[in-house]
Formats: sequence, structure tokens, C-alpha cells
Amino acid sequence: MAARSGRSADTREPVTRKDQGVSFSPHESSPAELAQVLAAERDGRPFLLYRDGARTQRILVLEGERLSVGREAGNEVALSWDLEASRLHALVERIGGTWTVVDDQLSRNGTLVNGNRVRGRRRLNDRDVLRFGTTEVLYRDPEGGADETAPASSRTAVSGVTVAQRRVLVALCRPLLEATEDAGVPPTNAEIATELTISVEAVRTHLKTLFKIFEVPDLLQHRKRAELARRAMASGVVMPRDLSG
Repeated sequence: MAARSGRSADTREPVTRKDQGVSFSPHESSPAELAQVLAAERDGRPFLLYRDGARTQRILVLEGERLSVGREAGNEVALSWDLEASRLHALVERIGGTWTVVDDQLSRNGTLVNGNRVRGRRRLNDRDVLRFGTTEVLYRDPEGGADETAPASSRTAVSGVTVAQRRVLVALCRPLLEATEDAGVPPTNAEIATELTISVEAVRTHLKTLFKIFEVPDLLQHRKRAELARRAMASGVVMPRDLSG
């Protein structure tokens, strides 16, 4: 089972590392990558998110009962670029419907989950960060995470968005999930204005307010718009069913 270039976002603060591995920050994600993660979250199945040695985003949907992680090419998660990973570093196994990580003295340098060393088997929860060697892997369980209490910032965002602003958000999000050549490219203000039959200035004003409501960091403009769309989807302000019309 090979890792697939990803479809990655969440409303929590991103985890960022400077060394080799993965950054879960919107600063490093292109609009297409953000769209890929959104699609994986929409699919609902648990998946692993990481970057390979070429810094290419990878998404591996968890299927079956077990997969191996290590430096050898035969592993489902093959970390060939990571010299600190063991040939067979760890296992990711499903036990009774729950995904776990197992490192029963398999690796030389150990496996970490959220900074804590795994001894034997550990159950995985949505948004756990696993570290194999120098490579960090984000575990996502979209359906399992849906049962968690939403952060206060998400609840504030939901209640603070007006009907007009939500229409702009829906128009902004729609292209990110389309299976077209331009998937992942946020529409321009003019394109949104044309779709909604409002002025470009109105779109600009709504977006300026929405950036503040969703606490979008200062990014390049196309990434900033894609990150706003991601946060709107992750918070539930915009649902997949809203994008089909």
C-alpha cells in the first residue's frame, strides 16, 4: 500500500518543526495541498499525513489491519530518507476498530507520540503527532475527532459569521473540493462577486472580516484565502453538502 500525495487542517494551533520531517503549518502548505487534506477529511477515514524526503506532502489512508513503518522500501510508510529511522521502526495496527502504534523495542531511537516515548502499544487519538526518527507524522481520524469538544475559537467563529459572509465562504470553498485541473486554487474577489452578484468591494470587506474571525495568519494572499477556506470547513461553518449546489 503506497502513500498517496495528500489531500490536509484543523482549527487547533499548527505544530511546526524546523528539522527534517513534516510541518503542519499553513505557511508550508500550498492551496492544492490544503484542498487535498480537506478531501481526505471529507472522506472520513483515518489517515496519516507527512512529508517525504523531497518535502512532498503525503497522505496514507489507513486500511486493513496493520502497516509497517521504517527505512526499508518494503514498509507501507517507507522513510528511506531518514537515517535515524530503523529498518523496521514501528507498526500501526487496528485493534477492535481503534488504531494504535506499536514499538516493542523494534526501533533503535524509539517512537514518540506527542513527545512521549511509546513503550509497547499506544492508542492513537485524532491529531496525535508521531515521530519516527526525525520524521513527524500526523494521525487524523476525522469521524473520531468530530466527537471532541470544539475549541472556543471555533464556536466563536460559527456564531460570528453573518449570512452574507457565509455565502462568500461557500463560494470561496467550492473550488477547493472540485475534481478539476484548477482544484485547490481559491477564486478571486471578482469571481466570487460574479457568482454572488455583489460588488468586488463587498467581497473584499467580507473577507477582511472573515480573516479576523477565523484568526488566519499573515500568509501569501492565495494561501491566506485557502487557509480561510480550510478553517471554515474544519469549524463546520461550511459543510460539504453546501458545496454541491
